[in-house]
Amino acid sequence: MNKDVNKKIEQLRRKIREHDYLYYVLNQPEISDRQYDKLFAELKALEEANPELITPDSPTQRVSGRPLEGFGTVRHAAAMLSMDNTYNADELRAFDERVRKQLGSDDYDYVVELKIDGVAISLRYEKGVLVTAATRGDGRVGDDVTANVRTIKAVPLVLRDGDPRIAGSIKASDAAPDVLEVRGEVYMPTGAFVELNRLRAEAGEQAFANPRNAAAGSLKLLDARITAARNLSFFAYAAGELSEPLAETHYESLEKFKKFGLPVNPNIKRAADIDKVIDICLGWDNKRSELDYQIDGMVIKVNRFEQREILGATGRAPRWCISYKFAAEQAETVIESIDVQVGKSGILTPVANLTPVLLAGTTVKRASLHNFDMLAKLDVRCGDTVIIEKAGEIIPQVVEVRIDQRKDSVDEAFRMPLECPICGHKVEKDENDVYIRCDNQNCIAKFKERLEHFVGKGQMDIETLGPSLIEKLVDAGLLKNISDIYKLKRQDLIDFEGMGEKSSDNVIKAIDRSKNNPLWRFLSGLGIRHIGGQTAQTLAKYFGTLDEVLSLDRRELKEFKQIEREKKKSLDKKHKKNEITEEEYKKECGNLQLTDIGDEMISSLCDYIENEDNKDILKEILRLGVKPKRNTNEKTSEILIGNTIVVTGTLKNFSRQQIEQAIKDNGGKSSSSVSKNTTFVLAGENPGSKIKKAQELGIKIINENEFLRLIEEKPM
Repeated sequence: MNKDVNKKIEQLRRKIREHDYLYYVLNQPEISDRQYDKLFAELKALEEANPELITPDSPTQRVSGRPLEGFGTVRHAAAMLSMDNTYNADELRAFDERVRKQLGSDDYDYVVELKIDGVAISLRYEKGVLVTAATRGDGRVGDDVTANVRTIKAVPLVLRDGDPRIAGSIKASDAAPDVLEVRGEVYMPTGAFVELNRLRAEAGEQAFANPRNAAAGSLKLLDARITAARNLSFFAYAAGELSEPLAETHYESLEKFKKFGLPVNPNIKRAADIDKVIDICLGWDNKRSELDYQIDGMVIKVNRFEQREILGATGRAPRWCISYKFAAEQAETVIESIDVQVGKSGILTPVANLTPVLLAGTTVKRASLHNFDMLAKLDVRCGDTVIIEKAGEIIPQVVEVRIDQRKDSVDEAFRMPLECPICGHKVEKDENDVYIRCDNQNCIAKFKERLEHFVGKGQMDIETLGPSLIEKLVDAGLLKNISDIYKLKRQDLIDFEGMGEKSSDNVIKAIDRSKNNPLWRFLSGLGIRHIGGQTAQTLAKYFGTLDEVLSLDRRELKEFKQIEREKKKSLDKKHKKNEITEEEYKKECGNLQLTDIGDEMISSLCDYIENEDNKDILKEILRLGVKPKRNTNEKTSEILIGNTIVVTGTLKNFSRQQIEQAIKDNGGKSSSSVSKNTTFVLAGENPGSKIKKAQELGIKIINENEFLRLIEEKPM
């Protein structure tokens, strides 16, 4: 019996690894996400029932079950050197001339690669198994981030030929060396970056400035479970230490990487001469916006390894490669003033008001200064001439002050506020953080931000009650707390500029519709610190009704959570000792309700509910007929199985999170980029360049109504 189970487990592991290879390396998935999840769940169930058969390289063992206490260090067997940069075609030709002169020949070629804007990483495989992952560090010694890198599904835990169970499908000549160090880039796709910042804003946390910072921050988390949720990805681009040579050229070695199961960027090209190199670089400068990840240039490498040996390296950079950096689209403008914004969680953020300037196709009037440490570092002052660019081509930011153009009339250095600019309350700096925060619960700026959050698509979805109208209603004294939304009458709205009878009726109807939204949406909409949509769903399932939320007891809640922790530990022990069946284990674990809720989240919820003002407002909301529904498990279908769908533009009925969930719930796969594997593109308002790419590839484009009819299984 055990032999049969072991055989089944090995078969499932092999299938999952093969589907990972098809997805991440060949970009040719053969099954839907739902089918993949089913295979994974089957493997996990078998391993849990037979814990003695679990191996460290199993696909189920990617995520560590407990946080690290800190990061160790790893000394690189082969140094991770930097690269020299070039910025124009003339500098590339000068590099080529140096290569020709040192080689004494023009018999050489190049490989041209995209320069992914992420975090350089070194993966060490021994006998085909991933043993360590380390950051670049100072080039000689980096941080050991193995636990976090293991969570990245694009990184194979076992090389295809390194797994003896599937080695028979690989030619002996393609076998990986016993020791293989793989150099590559960990990055965050643009869609994942946008979603992460949305979730951070929802939880009252500061947004990341760009995808690179988000990737770097995710790799340095002590809890790999959080890293796993960040949707990082990986491309391999070079080899470090090898126990035996892979190939004679760099291009051939990358082809070997793909056979090992390592993802290699599909846009790598060979170039016979520097003219071809320049053509490739200039071509990508014009179309990089089509990618679903950020690049900041190109990397040019001499192809043959023996020629690299001749060229050698300086103390910091190889002579056989160079990077061509794209000029970030920048604009010069003047700082007219500096505002301090107050977010719904009270974080104060400096924002520059600019003389309007065209940048990356849009007119920019404001740019982020991120935080007051950054403002001081740049020494930005009112009246300064500055350079702005879009971070990750998304967020306008000030990157440079033209000190040489600073006039005597320019204001003194901007001082970090000691008080909230809106309510005058004393502000405090976050412990171990660079942000300052207003803790006044009655701050009007925080209140406006909280109202906008409450009515947003991902929360109560009162779309007709936009920021401009909220501003007017608050200033007019008609909205003094959240409950006042449900006291609004048609006549309150009709006299405001831009509000006629029809518009006013639409607002009132949308408010009425929101009264019966699910409880998790209501809880998420309250903007309680650390409690976003996912946490709100767990809490809503536990409490069931808003009345129960209002009746919570901090001591009882913490005691309940501690009891659940002990139950989970006991269940795990019984399960490993086979004292309970797999069915009993799953059932009991399913009855645990708060295992995913941290102590900080519980404290934040209790602080909010125990505040008498908050409690009175929530009671008033109930009195006004707001009755959040209990969570219900919506029935899903498999109507979209085998379909890969790209969503672009703004949708009327879905937030980005909701549409991705709807696609998944109906068996489909959501993708952020259009390719030959895309089934159709779902286009909302202002769809962008993805429509053009779909048209070029002949891919079907549908609108939101057609999508709704499709998932309702009605003919299109």
